[in-house]
Amino acid sequence: FSVTEKRPILILRTAGLYANTGNIYQLSHINYNMDIMYTYNQIPREAQIRKYLRRTLFGKNIYCPKCKSRRVNVQSGRYRCKDCRIRFSLLSHTWLSNLKLPLQAWWMILWSWSCAVPVKQTAALTGLSTVSIRKWFDTFREHLPKETHILERVVQLDEAYFKNMTLLMAKQKGTRNLAYDVIMGTSVQRHHAGYFLFRKVKPGSKLWTDGAAIYKGINKWWPVEHSRDIHKKFEFEHTSEIEGTFGNYRTFVRRMYHHHWSINLEKYVREFCFRFSSPE
Repeated sequence: FSVTEKRPILILRTAGLYANTGNIYQLSHINYNMDIMYTYNQIPREAQIRKYLRRTLFGKNIYCPKCKSRRVNVQSGRYRCKDCRIRFSLLSHTWLSNLKLPLQAWWMILWSWSCAVPVKQTAALTGLSTVSIRKWFDTFREHLPKETHILERVVQLDEAYFKNMTLLMAKQKGTRNLAYDVIMGTSVQRHHAGYFLFRKVKPGSKLWTDGAAIYKGINKWWPVEHSRDIHKKFEFEHTSEIEGTFGNYRTFVRRMYHHHWSINLEKYVREFCFRFSSPE
């Protein structure tokens, strides 16, 4: 398989299928031609998908998800632990436990999401409704790992305002490392910026910002070497990369989702940061 065919496997390994057991949407009336869909190169056979899932979940050998015993009987695609006697299937103890779609249809949705195929394009490709596609994309997004980057050396920090929400985002200069905070409301104060630095920026770093009042004297809150651009004087050198990152975020949302509500800002920023920091 090509690199694009294996992208869903990278997403599954990163998200962790055992992370959170929950209900998956029961979708009916699927109006696509499965025979045509299976001819696409990025859709493996169902046996291969099961092999990928088994390898991702269990490694080389099947074990009981409850007691971790490897004394397991296999019968008709289902498993039974000899020690604790529970019965389980390949996906029964994962957040895909209630999966109703055929595996190849599910793989097509996952592949579309991992390759940033727009919602409407994915709906047209699979024959599902845009509501169902958005729900599946939400499910994949919920199981992404949270960002844990501690930025250092030279850090560019800026803010963007949405309806009733504010996004503080920082980027380590010359890298793909991002950190962010989503703040309720548009009245951002200096203590918000200070709290961001306490958790996201390594002491002794250089902090580059614009001339907003919330950054004035920020080096008295946290040990950083602060420099700032005054945009009114057409100074943009110190914030060029983070300003470009905000532009990339807006383009990502517009192309893939068309729009989103401000209340969901954190979810989409989280997905964007994961894609930006992990382009593979």
